[in-house]
Amino acid sequence: MIDITVLELQSIAAELKKSIVLDINDVKKANHESLVERNSIKLTLMDSLSELKQKLNSELSVEYKNGKDISIYKDSIDELEVQLRELYELNGKLASIVLPVKEMYKDIIDDITKKNGGSLIEVMA
Repeated sequence: MIDITVLELQSIAAELKKSIVLDINDVKKANHESLVERNSIKLTLMDSLSELKQKLNSELSVEYKNGKDISIYKDSIDELEVQLRELYELNGKLASIVLPVKEMYKDIIDDITKKNGGSLIEVMA
């Protein structure tokens, strides 16, 4: 059971990594449509990742309480940890690209709003 849960977690982590790599490429190409389309899929994958992580912790706890040597899962859990770290690093790379763009747009909007007396759109009557 634990092995299956670890494999499911590894599979989801791999899918998320692929999605983030695609996101990075689409951000560079300003391909916003693909980014939006993938977003809901990524949210579902992240929810599944979180649920499976809790399931894995529970399964390991039960095995430990039943006196089973859980060190037999060490290698597969270590590999999962490596994949999750890679996912974290890729996500950080995506954020480092997206956040400056977000801040630039915020600055532009703030500047326009300031010039228009507190309104983003100036209406001429």
